[in-house]
Amino acid sequence: MELAIVIIFIIGYLAIALEHPIKINKTASALLTGVICWTLFMVADSPTTLLESSHYTHFLDDLKRTTANFSSLTTGEIHREFVLEQLGEHLDEIAQILFFLMGAMTIVELVDAHHGFKFITDRIRTKSPKKLLWIVCGVAFILSAILDNLTTTIVMVSLIRKLIPNKEMRLFFAGMIVVAANAGGAWSPIGDVTTTMLWIGGQITAVNIVKTLLLPSIVCAVIPLIYLNFKLKGELGEAPPKTKEEYQQTSGGGTLMLIVGVCALISVPIFKTITHLPPYLGMMLGLGVLWVVSELINPDMDEATKKQYTAAHALTRIDMPSVLFFLGILLAVGSLEAMGTLHNFAEMLTDKVGNISVIITLIGILSSIVDNVPLVAASMGMYDMTIYPTDHMIWEYLAYCAGTGGSMLIIGSAAGVAAMGMEKIDFIWYLKKITLLALMGYFAGAIVYLLTWPFFAVH
Repeated sequence: MELAIVIIFIIGYLAIALEHPIKINKTASALLTGVICWTLFMVADSPTTLLESSHYTHFLDDLKRTTANFSSLTTGEIHREFVLEQLGEHLDEIAQILFFLMGAMTIVELVDAHHGFKFITDRIRTKSPKKLLWIVCGVAFILSAILDNLTTTIVMVSLIRKLIPNKEMRLFFAGMIVVAANAGGAWSPIGDVTTTMLWIGGQITAVNIVKTLLLPSIVCAVIPLIYLNFKLKGELGEAPPKTKEEYQQTSGGGTLMLIVGVCALISVPIFKTITHLPPYLGMMLGLGVLWVVSELINPDMDEATKKQYTAAHALTRIDMPSVLFFLGILLAVGSLEAMGTLHNFAEMLTDKVGNISVIITLIGILSSIVDNVPLVAASMGMYDMTIYPTDHMIWEYLAYCAGTGGSMLIIGSAAGVAAMGMEKIDFIWYLKKITLLALMGYFAGAIVYLLTWPFFAVH
Protein backbone atom coordinates (compact mmCIF):
# COMPACT_ATOMS: atom_id res chain seq x y z
CA MET A 1 0.00 0.00 0.00
CA GLU A 2 2.94 2.31 0.61
CA LEU A 3 3.87 1.96 -3.06
CA ALA A 4 0.29 2.83 -4.04
CA ILE A 5 0.43 6.02 -1.93
CA VAL A 6 3.74 7.04 -3.52
CA ILE A 7 2.26 6.43 -7.00
CA ILE A 8 -0.80 8.55 -6.13
CA PHE A 9 1.52 11.30 -4.89
CA ILE A 10 3.57 11.20 -8.11
CA ILE A 11 0.44 11.28 -10.27
CA GLY A 12 -0.87 14.24 -8.25
CA TYR A 13 2.47 15.98 -8.55
CA LEU A 14 2.46 15.52 -12.33
CA ALA A 15 -1.11 16.83 -12.52
CA ILE A 16 0.01 19.96 -10.64
CA ALA A 17 3.02 20.47 -12.92
CA LEU A 18 0.91 19.91 -16.05
CA GLU A 19 -1.95 22.11 -14.89
CA HIS A 20 -2.24 24.05 -18.16
CA PRO A 21 -1.94 21.19 -20.69
CA ILE A 22 -4.47 18.96 -18.89
CA LYS A 23 -6.73 21.94 -18.03
CA ILE A 24 -7.30 20.86 -14.42
CA ASN A 25 -6.67 23.46 -11.74
CA LYS A 26 -3.71 22.52 -9.56
CA THR A 27 -5.76 23.19 -6.42
CA ALA A 28 -8.17 20.38 -7.31
CA SER A 29 -5.25 18.01 -8.01
CA ALA A 30 -3.55 18.93 -4.72
CA LEU A 31 -6.70 18.45 -2.62
CA LEU A 32 -7.47 15.07 -4.20
CA THR A 33 -3.87 13.94 -3.77
CA GLY A 34 -3.76 14.95 -0.10
CA VAL A 35 -7.05 13.32 0.88
CA ILE A 36 -6.45 10.10 -1.11
CA CYS A 37 -2.96 9.66 0.37
CA TRP A 38 -4.23 9.93 3.96
CA THR A 39 -7.22 7.70 3.20
CA LEU A 40 -5.00 4.95 1.81
CA PHE A 41 -2.65 5.38 4.75
CA MET A 42 -5.57 4.87 7.14
CA VAL A 43 -7.00 1.74 5.52
CA ALA A 44 -3.61 0.12 4.85
CA ASP A 45 -1.54 -2.03 7.14
CA SER A 46 1.47 -0.39 8.77
CA PRO A 47 4.22 0.02 6.12
CA THR A 48 7.49 -1.74 6.85
CA THR A 49 9.32 1.58 6.77
CA LEU A 50 6.93 2.92 9.39
CA LEU A 51 7.48 0.03 11.78
CA GLU A 52 11.22 0.77 11.66
CA SER A 53 10.89 4.54 12.22
CA SER A 54 11.79 6.21 15.50
CA HIS A 55 8.65 8.36 15.73
CA TYR A 56 6.46 5.23 15.44
CA THR A 57 8.45 3.63 18.27
CA HIS A 58 7.93 6.75 20.42
CA PHE A 59 4.21 6.62 19.62
CA LEU A 60 4.00 3.00 20.81
CA ASP A 61 5.83 3.87 24.02
CA ASP A 62 3.44 6.76 24.72
CA LEU A 63 0.41 4.61 23.89
CA LYS A 64 1.56 1.92 26.30
CA ARG A 65 1.89 4.48 29.11
CA THR A 66 -1.46 6.15 28.49
CA THR A 67 -3.65 3.16 27.54
CA ALA A 68 -4.67 0.72 30.29
CA ASN A 69 -5.81 -2.00 27.89
CA PHE A 70 -2.93 -1.65 25.44
CA SER A 71 -2.39 -5.42 25.23
CA SER A 72 -5.95 -5.92 23.96
CA LEU A 73 -5.52 -3.52 21.05
CA THR A 74 -5.20 -5.08 17.61
CA THR A 75 -2.51 -4.09 15.14
CA GLY A 76 -5.16 -2.36 13.02
CA GLU A 77 -6.43 -0.31 15.97
CA ILE A 78 -2.89 0.78 16.89
CA HIS A 79 -2.25 1.76 13.27
CA ARG A 80 -5.43 3.84 13.09
CA GLU A 81 -4.56 5.59 16.35
CA PHE A 82 -1.15 6.43 14.94
CA VAL A 83 -2.57 7.78 11.67
CA LEU A 84 -5.08 9.98 13.50
CA GLU A 85 -2.37 11.34 15.79
CA GLN A 86 -0.08 12.08 12.85
CA LEU A 87 -2.89 13.72 10.90
CA GLY A 88 -3.68 15.95 13.89
CA GLU A 89 -0.05 16.99 14.29
CA HIS A 90 0.36 17.79 10.59
CA LEU A 91 -2.94 19.64 10.46
CA ASP A 92 -1.79 21.81 13.36
CA GLU A 93 1.39 22.75 11.48
CA ILE A 94 -0.50 23.30 8.21
CA ALA A 95 -3.19 25.45 9.85
CA GLN A 96 -0.53 27.81 11.23
CA ILE A 97 0.87 28.33 7.73
CA LEU A 98 -2.58 28.83 6.18
CA PHE A 99 -3.75 31.34 8.79
CA PHE A 100 -0.47 33.22 8.39
CA LEU A 101 -0.89 33.40 4.61
CA MET A 102 -4.56 34.40 4.81
CA GLY A 103 -3.71 37.21 7.22
CA ALA A 104 -0.87 38.47 5.03
CA MET A 105 -3.01 38.32 1.88
CA THR A 106 -5.82 40.25 3.56
CA ILE A 107 -3.46 42.98 4.78
CA VAL A 108 -2.06 43.42 1.27
CA GLU A 109 -5.52 43.45 -0.32
CA LEU A 110 -6.71 46.02 2.24
CA VAL A 111 -3.77 48.32 1.49
CA ASP A 112 -4.30 47.86 -2.23
CA ALA A 113 -8.03 48.64 -1.93
CA HIS A 114 -7.07 52.05 -0.53
CA HIS A 115 -4.52 52.49 -3.38
CA GLY A 116 -1.71 52.60 -0.83
CA PHE A 117 0.89 51.29 -3.28
CA LYS A 118 0.44 54.35 -5.49
CA PHE A 119 2.53 56.23 -2.92
CA ILE A 120 5.48 54.23 -4.27
CA THR A 121 4.58 53.84 -7.93
CA ASP A 122 3.73 57.50 -8.57
CA ARG A 123 7.26 58.57 -7.59
CA ILE A 124 9.00 56.72 -10.42
CA ARG A 125 9.39 59.09 -13.38
CA THR A 126 12.67 58.29 -15.18
CA LYS A 127 12.63 57.77 -18.98
CA SER A 128 15.90 55.82 -19.21
CA PRO A 129 15.27 52.05 -19.70
CA LYS A 130 18.46 51.04 -17.86
CA LYS A 131 17.84 53.37 -14.92
CA LEU A 132 14.19 52.38 -14.75
CA LEU A 133 15.13 48.70 -14.74
CA TRP A 134 17.39 49.22 -11.71
CA ILE A 135 14.69 51.23 -9.91
CA VAL A 136 11.88 48.78 -10.68
CA CYS A 137 13.93 45.71 -9.74
CA GLY A 138 15.27 47.43 -6.61
CA VAL A 139 11.76 48.32 -5.46
CA ALA A 140 10.58 44.78 -6.27
CA PHE A 141 13.47 43.31 -4.26
CA ILE A 142 12.68 45.43 -1.19
CA LEU A 143 8.89 45.16 -1.43
CA SER A 144 8.94 41.37 -1.77
CA ALA A 145 10.78 41.07 1.53
CA ILE A 146 8.06 43.10 3.25
CA LEU A 147 4.98 41.89 1.39
CA ASP A 148 5.70 38.71 -0.57
CA ASN A 149 7.04 37.94 -4.02
CA LEU A 150 3.63 37.19 -5.54
CA THR A 151 1.98 40.42 -4.35
CA THR A 152 5.06 42.44 -5.27
CA THR A 153 5.04 41.06 -8.80
CA ILE A 154 1.38 41.98 -9.23
CA VAL A 155 2.01 45.52 -7.93
CA MET A 156 5.15 46.08 -10.04
CA VAL A 157 3.71 44.64 -13.25
CA SER A 158 0.72 46.93 -12.78
CA LEU A 159 3.22 49.79 -12.42
CA ILE A 160 5.19 49.08 -15.60
CA ARG A 161 1.95 48.96 -17.57
CA LYS A 162 1.69 52.68 -16.88
CA LEU A 163 5.38 53.43 -17.42
CA ILE A 164 6.29 51.26 -20.44
CA PRO A 165 3.93 51.35 -23.44
CA ASN A 166 6.44 49.35 -25.55
CA LYS A 167 5.10 45.76 -25.32
CA GLU A 168 8.40 43.93 -25.91
CA MET A 169 10.25 46.12 -23.39
CA ARG A 170 7.44 45.68 -20.86
CA LEU A 171 7.64 41.88 -21.16
CA PHE A 172 11.37 42.07 -20.49
CA PHE A 173 10.81 44.22 -17.41
CA ALA A 174 8.12 41.80 -16.19
CA GLY A 175 10.56 38.90 -16.47
CA MET A 176 13.21 40.76 -14.48
CA ILE A 177 10.61 41.72 -11.85
CA VAL A 178 10.03 37.98 -11.32
CA VAL A 179 13.77 37.43 -10.79
CA ALA A 180 14.11 40.39 -8.40
CA ALA A 181 10.94 39.59 -6.44
CA ASN A 182 11.92 35.94 -5.92
CA ALA A 183 15.42 37.00 -4.81
CA GLY A 184 13.97 39.57 -2.42
CA GLY A 185 11.51 37.11 -0.93
CA ALA A 186 14.11 34.42 -0.22
CA TRP A 187 15.92 36.25 2.59
CA SER A 188 12.84 37.40 4.49
CA PRO A 189 10.76 35.12 6.76
CA ILE A 190 7.60 36.68 5.31
CA GLY A 191 8.81 37.26 1.74
CA ASP A 192 8.28 33.83 0.20
CA VAL A 193 5.89 31.07 1.21
CA THR A 194 8.71 28.50 1.31
CA THR A 195 10.83 30.65 3.63
CA THR A 196 7.72 31.25 5.74
CA MET A 197 7.15 27.48 5.96
CA LEU A 198 10.70 26.95 7.18
CA TRP A 199 10.35 29.79 9.71
CA ILE A 200 7.02 28.58 11.11
CA GLY A 201 8.33 25.00 11.14
CA GLY A 202 11.25 26.06 13.34
CA GLN A 203 13.96 25.22 10.80
CA ILE A 204 15.16 28.84 10.62
CA THR A 205 14.97 31.96 12.77
CA ALA A 206 14.08 35.40 11.42
CA VAL A 207 17.28 37.23 12.36
CA ASN A 208 19.60 34.50 11.15
CA ILE A 209 17.92 34.02 7.77
CA VAL A 210 18.18 37.75 7.09
CA LYS A 211 21.80 37.79 8.17
CA THR A 212 22.89 34.80 6.08
CA LEU A 213 20.78 35.20 2.92
CA LEU A 214 20.67 38.96 2.39
CA LEU A 215 24.00 39.16 0.55
CA PRO A 216 23.44 36.05 -1.64
CA SER A 217 19.95 37.32 -2.53
CA ILE A 218 21.31 40.75 -3.47
CA VAL A 219 23.93 39.11 -5.67
CA CYS A 220 21.23 36.92 -7.26
CA ALA A 221 19.28 40.03 -8.26
CA VAL A 222 22.21 42.32 -9.12
CA ILE A 223 24.30 40.05 -11.37
CA PRO A 224 21.64 39.93 -14.15
CA LEU A 225 21.15 43.70 -13.82
CA ILE A 226 24.87 44.39 -14.22
CA TYR A 227 24.89 42.25 -17.36
CA LEU A 228 21.84 44.08 -18.73
CA ASN A 229 23.41 47.44 -17.98
CA PHE A 230 25.67 46.76 -20.98
CA LYS A 231 23.25 44.77 -23.16
CA LEU A 232 19.81 46.35 -22.73
CA LYS A 233 18.58 48.19 -25.84
CA GLY A 234 15.26 49.71 -26.82
CA GLU A 235 12.88 52.47 -25.81
CA LEU A 236 10.14 52.68 -23.18
CA GLY A 237 7.69 54.37 -25.52
CA GLU A 238 5.40 57.28 -24.76
CA ALA A 239 3.15 56.79 -21.73
CA PRO A 240 -0.40 58.18 -22.01
CA PRO A 241 -1.30 61.04 -19.62
CA LYS A 242 -3.05 60.16 -16.36
CA THR A 243 -6.82 60.29 -16.35
CA LYS A 244 -8.87 62.24 -13.84
CA GLU A 245 -9.93 58.96 -12.23
CA GLU A 246 -6.30 57.90 -11.68
CA TYR A 247 -5.57 61.15 -9.86
CA GLN A 248 -8.65 60.71 -7.69
CA GLN A 249 -7.54 57.19 -6.68
CA THR A 250 -4.72 58.61 -4.55
CA SER A 251 -7.16 59.92 -1.95
CA GLY A 252 -8.81 57.94 0.85
CA GLY A 253 -6.02 57.34 3.38
CA GLY A 254 -3.88 55.22 1.08
CA THR A 255 -0.57 56.44 2.50
CA LEU A 256 -1.70 55.84 6.08
CA MET A 257 -2.90 52.33 5.19
CA LEU A 258 0.42 51.59 3.48
CA ILE A 259 2.41 52.68 6.53
CA VAL A 260 0.22 50.75 8.98
CA GLY A 261 0.14 47.68 6.71
CA VAL A 262 3.92 47.59 6.27
CA CYS A 263 4.43 48.08 10.01
CA ALA A 264 1.98 45.24 10.69
CA LEU A 265 3.93 42.88 8.43
CA ILE A 266 7.36 43.90 9.71
CA SER A 267 6.24 43.54 13.33
CA VAL A 268 5.39 39.83 12.94
CA PRO A 269 8.97 38.53 13.50
CA ILE A 270 9.35 41.02 16.38
CA PHE A 271 6.10 39.75 17.93
CA LYS A 272 7.32 36.15 17.73
CA THR A 273 10.70 37.03 19.24
CA ILE A 274 9.19 38.93 22.18
CA THR A 275 6.18 36.73 22.98
CA HIS A 276 7.40 33.32 21.70
CA LEU A 277 3.89 32.84 20.28
CA PRO A 278 3.37 31.39 16.78
CA PRO A 279 3.83 33.86 13.88
CA TYR A 280 0.24 33.56 12.70
CA LEU A 281 -0.94 35.24 15.91
CA GLY A 282 1.33 38.20 15.18
CA MET A 283 -0.12 38.34 11.67
CA MET A 284 -3.68 38.26 13.08
CA LEU A 285 -2.74 41.09 15.47
CA GLY A 286 -1.46 43.19 12.57
CA LEU A 287 -4.59 42.47 10.56
CA GLY A 288 -6.78 43.46 13.51
CA VAL A 289 -5.00 46.79 13.90
CA LEU A 290 -5.19 47.55 10.17
CA TRP A 291 -8.86 46.54 10.18
CA VAL A 292 -9.61 49.06 12.93
CA VAL A 293 -7.72 51.80 11.08
CA SER A 294 -9.64 51.05 7.88
CA GLU A 295 -12.92 51.48 9.75
CA LEU A 296 -11.91 54.85 11.21
CA ILE A 297 -10.58 56.64 8.11
CA ASN A 298 -12.93 58.38 5.68
CA PRO A 299 -15.74 58.73 8.26
CA ASP A 300 -17.81 60.94 5.94
CA MET A 301 -17.92 58.40 3.12
CA ASP A 302 -21.34 56.86 2.50
CA GLU A 303 -21.79 53.17 3.38
CA ALA A 304 -22.23 51.93 -0.19
CA THR A 305 -18.96 53.51 -1.35
CA LYS A 306 -17.05 52.62 1.82
CA LYS A 307 -17.90 48.92 1.45
CA GLN A 308 -15.19 48.37 -1.18
CA TYR A 309 -12.56 49.72 1.25
CA THR A 310 -13.47 47.40 4.15
CA ALA A 311 -11.56 44.37 5.40
CA ALA A 312 -14.66 42.26 4.77
CA HIS A 313 -14.41 43.14 1.08
CA ALA A 314 -10.64 42.51 1.10
CA LEU A 315 -11.31 38.99 2.43
CA THR A 316 -13.38 38.27 -0.67
CA ARG A 317 -10.41 39.21 -2.88
CA ILE A 318 -7.73 36.99 -1.31
CA ASP A 319 -6.50 34.07 -3.39
CA MET A 320 -8.37 31.21 -1.69
CA PRO A 321 -7.49 28.66 -4.42
CA SER A 322 -3.81 29.16 -3.51
CA VAL A 323 -4.60 28.66 0.18
CA LEU A 324 -6.43 25.41 -0.58
CA PHE A 325 -3.57 24.36 -2.87
CA PHE A 326 -1.14 24.70 0.04
CA LEU A 327 -3.55 22.69 2.21
CA GLY A 328 -3.75 19.84 -0.30
CA ILE A 329 -0.07 19.58 -1.11
CA LEU A 330 1.05 19.88 2.51
CA LEU A 331 -1.40 17.14 3.49
CA ALA A 332 -0.01 14.90 0.73
CA VAL A 333 3.59 15.51 1.74
CA GLY A 334 2.63 15.02 5.39
CA SER A 335 1.36 11.52 4.65
CA LEU A 336 4.71 10.54 3.12
CA GLU A 337 6.53 12.04 6.09
CA ALA A 338 4.31 10.18 8.57
CA MET A 339 5.03 6.88 6.79
CA GLY A 340 8.77 7.48 6.96
CA THR A 341 9.06 7.46 3.15
CA LEU A 342 10.67 10.90 2.92
CA HIS A 343 13.23 10.06 5.59
CA ASN A 344 14.28 6.94 3.68
CA PHE A 345 14.44 8.93 0.43
CA ALA A 346 16.74 11.46 2.11
CA GLU A 347 19.04 8.67 3.26
CA MET A 348 19.14 7.28 -0.28
CA LEU A 349 20.04 10.70 -1.71
CA THR A 350 22.77 11.13 0.88
CA ASP A 351 24.20 7.70 0.01
CA LYS A 352 24.05 8.24 -3.77
CA VAL A 353 24.99 11.93 -4.04
CA GLY A 354 26.76 12.47 -0.74
CA ASN A 355 27.24 16.24 -0.72
CA ILE A 356 24.25 17.96 0.90
CA SER A 357 25.01 21.26 -0.87
CA VAL A 358 24.76 19.55 -4.26
CA ILE A 359 21.43 17.98 -3.27
CA ILE A 360 19.94 21.32 -2.20
CA THR A 361 21.28 23.03 -5.34
CA LEU A 362 19.53 20.39 -7.46
CA ILE A 363 16.31 20.88 -5.47
CA GLY A 364 16.50 24.59 -6.32
CA ILE A 365 16.88 23.84 -10.03
CA LEU A 366 14.02 21.35 -9.83
CA SER A 367 11.84 24.06 -8.30
CA SER A 368 11.87 25.81 -11.68
CA ILE A 369 10.03 22.83 -13.16
CA VAL A 370 7.68 21.90 -10.34
CA ASP A 371 6.17 23.98 -7.56
CA ASN A 372 8.63 24.91 -4.81
CA VAL A 373 6.02 24.52 -2.03
CA PRO A 374 5.82 20.71 -2.19
CA LEU A 375 9.58 20.50 -2.76
CA VAL A 376 10.31 22.41 0.43
CA ALA A 377 7.57 20.57 2.31
CA ALA A 378 9.12 17.28 1.21
CA SER A 379 12.60 18.45 2.20
CA MET A 380 11.34 19.46 5.64
CA GLY A 381 10.12 15.89 6.07
CA MET A 382 13.23 14.30 4.60
CA TYR A 383 15.73 15.75 7.04
CA ASP A 384 15.45 15.23 10.79
CA MET A 385 15.85 18.35 12.95
CA THR A 386 17.65 16.31 15.59
CA ILE A 387 20.42 15.88 13.02
CA TYR A 388 19.97 19.23 11.25
CA PRO A 389 18.83 21.64 14.00
CA THR A 390 17.41 25.17 13.68
CA ASP A 391 19.54 27.50 11.51
CA HIS A 392 21.62 24.66 10.12
CA MET A 393 23.05 25.51 6.70
CA ILE A 394 20.81 22.94 5.03
CA TRP A 395 17.69 24.99 5.91
CA GLU A 396 19.22 28.35 5.03
CA TYR A 397 20.53 27.11 1.70
CA LEU A 398 17.18 25.42 0.99
CA ALA A 399 15.39 28.74 1.58
CA TYR A 400 17.71 30.44 -0.92
CA CYS A 401 17.63 27.72 -3.59
CA ALA A 402 13.89 27.07 -3.47
CA GLY A 403 13.12 30.79 -3.35
CA THR A 404 15.32 31.85 -6.28
CA GLY A 405 15.51 28.67 -8.37
CA GLY A 406 11.93 29.08 -9.54
CA SER A 407 12.93 32.17 -11.53
CA MET A 408 14.61 30.02 -14.19
CA LEU A 409 11.27 29.20 -15.81
CA ILE A 410 8.11 31.32 -15.98
CA ILE A 411 6.08 28.46 -14.42
CA GLY A 412 8.61 27.87 -11.63
CA SER A 413 7.18 30.32 -9.09
CA ALA A 414 3.92 31.95 -8.09
CA ALA A 415 5.44 35.30 -9.09
CA GLY A 416 6.24 33.97 -12.55
CA VAL A 417 2.79 32.51 -13.05
CA ALA A 418 1.23 35.84 -11.99
CA ALA A 419 3.38 37.79 -14.46
CA MET A 420 2.62 35.20 -17.14
CA GLY A 421 -1.11 35.70 -16.66
CA MET A 422 -1.00 39.50 -16.44
CA GLU A 423 1.23 40.13 -19.46
CA LYS A 424 0.53 36.93 -21.45
CA ILE A 425 4.23 36.01 -21.37
CA ASP A 426 5.02 33.02 -23.59
CA PHE A 427 6.93 30.11 -21.99
CA ILE A 428 9.44 29.92 -24.88
CA TRP A 429 9.94 33.71 -24.91
CA TYR A 430 10.84 33.65 -21.20
CA LEU A 431 13.13 30.66 -21.78
CA LYS A 432 15.06 32.59 -24.46
CA LYS A 433 15.16 36.03 -22.82
CA ILE A 434 15.19 35.54 -19.03
CA THR A 435 16.22 31.96 -18.12
CA LEU A 436 19.96 32.47 -18.69
CA LEU A 437 19.89 35.71 -16.65
CA ALA A 438 18.06 33.95 -13.80
CA LEU A 439 20.52 31.06 -13.97
CA MET A 440 23.46 33.48 -13.71
CA GLY A 441 21.97 35.11 -10.63
CA TYR A 442 21.03 31.77 -9.04
CA PHE A 443 24.52 30.29 -9.22
CA ALA A 444 26.23 33.57 -8.32
CA GLY A 445 24.13 33.88 -5.16
CA ALA A 446 24.66 30.19 -4.35
CA ILE A 447 28.44 30.59 -4.59
CA VAL A 448 28.31 33.68 -2.35
CA TYR A 449 26.26 31.80 0.25
CA LEU A 450 28.58 28.79 0.28
CA LEU A 451 31.60 31.09 0.62
CA THR A 452 30.13 33.29 3.37
CA TRP A 453 28.21 30.63 5.31
CA PRO A 454 31.18 29.57 7.50
CA PHE A 455 31.41 33.14 8.84
CA PHE A 456 27.76 33.15 9.95
CA ALA A 457 27.46 29.48 10.89
CA VAL A 458 25.43 28.76 14.04
CA HIS A 459 26.08 25.02 13.89
